[in-house]
Amino acid sequence: MAAASVTRPGNVQTTEKSQLTLKVVSAKPQSPKLPTRSRLSSFVEVTADGLTSETKKTGKRTGHLELQWNEDLTLNVTPQSRLDLKLWSCHTLRKELLGTATIDLLDTLRTHDGKMENLQLSLVLQTENKGSLVAGGELNVCLDGLVVDLGSLPNGSTATDSESRLATHAIDTFFPVWINQLLYLPYPTGKVELTANGLENGRSSLARHTPPPSSPPARSPAPSSSSPSPGLDGTILPPPTEAPPAGANPDPVNPTTATEPVPELLPTGWEQRVLPHGRVYYVDHNTKTTTWERPLPPGWEKRVDQRGRFYYVDHNTRTTTWQRPTEESVRNYEQWQSQRNQLQGAMHQFSQRFLYQSSGAPAVENDPLGALPSGWEKRQDNGRVYFVNHNTRTTQWEDPRTQGMIQEPPLPPGWEMKYTAEGVRYFVDHNSRTTSFKDPRPGFESGTGSSPGAYDRSFRWKYHQFRFLCHSNALPSHVKISVSRQTLFEDSFQQIMNVKPYDLRRRLYIIMRGEEGLDYGGIAREWFFLLSHEVLNPMYCLFEYAGKNNYCLQINPASSINPDHLTYFRFIGRFIAMALYHGKFIDTGFTLPFYKRMLNKKPTLKDLESIDPEFYNSIMWVKDNSLEEGGVELYFAQDMEILGKVSTHQLKDDGEDELVTTENKEEYISLLTDWRFTRGVEEQTKAFLDGFNEVVPLEWLRYFDEKELELMLCGMQEIDLSDWQKNTIYRHYTKNSKQIHWFWQVVKEMDNEKRIRLLQFVTGTCRLPVGGFAELIGSNGPQKFCIDKVGKETWLPRSHTCFNRLDLPPYKSLEQLREKLLFAIEETEGFGQE
Repeated sequence: MAAASVTRPGNVQTTEKSQLTLKVVSAKPQSPKLPTRSRLSSFVEVTADGLTSETKKTGKRTGHLELQWNEDLTLNVTPQSRLDLKLWSCHTLRKELLGTATIDLLDTLRTHDGKMENLQLSLVLQTENKGSLVAGGELNVCLDGLVVDLGSLPNGSTATDSESRLATHAIDTFFPVWINQLLYLPYPTGKVELTANGLENGRSSLARHTPPPSSPPARSPAPSSSSPSPGLDGTILPPPTEAPPAGANPDPVNPTTATEPVPELLPTGWEQRVLPHGRVYYVDHNTKTTTWERPLPPGWEKRVDQRGRFYYVDHNTRTTTWQRPTEESVRNYEQWQSQRNQLQGAMHQFSQRFLYQSSGAPAVENDPLGALPSGWEKRQDNGRVYFVNHNTRTTQWEDPRTQGMIQEPPLPPGWEMKYTAEGVRYFVDHNSRTTSFKDPRPGFESGTGSSPGAYDRSFRWKYHQFRFLCHSNALPSHVKISVSRQTLFEDSFQQIMNVKPYDLRRRLYIIMRGEEGLDYGGIAREWFFLLSHEVLNPMYCLFEYAGKNNYCLQINPASSINPDHLTYFRFIGRFIAMALYHGKFIDTGFTLPFYKRMLNKKPTLKDLESIDPEFYNSIMWVKDNSLEEGGVELYFAQDMEILGKVSTHQLKDDGEDELVTTENKEEYISLLTDWRFTRGVEEQTKAFLDGFNEVVPLEWLRYFDEKELELMLCGMQEIDLSDWQKNTIYRHYTKNSKQIHWFWQVVKEMDNEKRIRLLQFVTGTCRLPVGGFAELIGSNGPQKFCIDKVGKETWLPRSHTCFNRLDLPPYKSLEQLREKLLFAIEETEGFGQE
């Protein structure tokens, strides 16, 4: 491997440029940014002296653990040149820096007797991780084509004027390039480590087998204010030889002004010095390093972002800035902050002035509602109070201490309840745009308790309040969930549990792998339906049917046989919360006592009848009969069998020894009822509620009772055919088309199960919204059931679940339409069916 146009005499001038051939052999990146077990597509970029004209790149290579190039790059360099090598990854839409390394040709030539002939180097790649430089792998290169006379090189054993001129030449060479390349080629470090002979060795990485020169300095300059002086332990500290930062002054400084005392104090162990030509540098005696840059104020740190740009972190105030801080700028900012705080304090005191004492206003510190729940904070914006839930990163107007707990009739339509800054309640009539302290509800006729109209108004108001909370806490963008129909449960479990809970509030984009379908809402509805059918399947032993004739689900106490059952229940809690948050329905509902647990309500003895009639009848017998007369001995303890293992649970302390009598029978029934609802499922229920609360705060549900919560989660079951027909629209068909008459005749002949299958085929779910077909939702908002004339008579009907549209070909007969329609809804699956 020979370099073109390179002469190899033993004497090369130190400032003369020669051609150097750098062969990039291989790399083994180990960056923490890399995904595990992924194929890399990378290239190496080499820059000599920071010059854009001397920047060369290799071709792209792809591999797993090791990348091979064996590619030659030719560079024009001097013996004092520095080579910056960068390993880039281009596997995404943008380049990503995997690691950097630096070769100092001057140090390398001294180490290898001035010869670079097929010189193999193994460089340590460095990468930025959490604000600090860490090892990021290995880069193997080969240098060839540069031979110099060591006598012509600057010698570290002497301190002559030529050495100072050489340093000045290197600085003047590097400095103009630094400004141009600041955003793209940042230098790895601004500090310079010291070797035994006082030479700078502060590059980002060196050849692993290159030891620092060990010869001590022969002599040092006479001590003066402008020459290096001994450190704390007598070590000679030289000025840095790296290029200065962008903020440094490249012109020589007047020595008279450079040696003037600086009013700003340096940190402990730091010293300011000046070169003979007036250049200022700083010595850190703590680490025995030098740098051109003035040390940062206490509590500040310099970091590098992914694009190589420097920024500064203030750990005192937990803020960041692009501007380099100085003692003066920090002092000015603190002074301005102090003045602003004083002004705000004075303005606050001014706003608290009053003319008359308000006797009716309650003291703020004497809040009758008590302290806020853990993780909550009360704030005020433009005079209106709102509440922040730091646990779930949500905000709301309602006080969590009273949310859903005030058992009062709803306000009339168009009315809203608010509070003044003093806590006085008043009412806003949005219909007439007026306010009043008088409660409008006493004169509001809400109808009798059995009036469906009054109930609908109440439930609709609650539902719209819940939807408002969801929309006001929605996050931008979307979250992608890619699943397969064959492994739907596990795919969904892995992806939902690997996403931050609050990210699940983003718009969902569901991808069914291997199928052609764009999710505008329909695929998401189908995903909720299919996944709820899987996760709530009693065959997985996580849930069980409530009874022989009750197909509502409750947590199975035997689910603990699965060692990961708590993680699964946390996942199911997140999934159920996602269904409520995004307004989707699930396949099967839970028991009413379970909904009460979600609402933090205590189940009653009557609730027990629906899930365990035999147990309920036993308790009722105990309640209605005398135990002494019946000769029955009961104790405050109960046996429970799970998977053949019998365990005893004490209803109260020392319950095994306390006999149930007529006097304590009510206490026994109350404790036994509570135990029956929670036996063996305490941990599972807590995991479910924790997962639910991570996505949707449980406080949002306090508006509803258990039946309303079930209705919101499962929708309506019965299909009203007349409502369906009334809320159907047609495209390229009319209401009197014979195909439309045949379609409704076939639907009328179907039983309720087949109608649900047809509804699921067209809309993606078998559940209807609360308002029936009139409130079907599509990708762009309300979207009624639609029948469109598309295709040939040989085609099967097709559906567009995102738009609630059925493509019905113009069939020639009723029998043909019935056959094609039933085949489509019962025998097809996925998208793109013909």
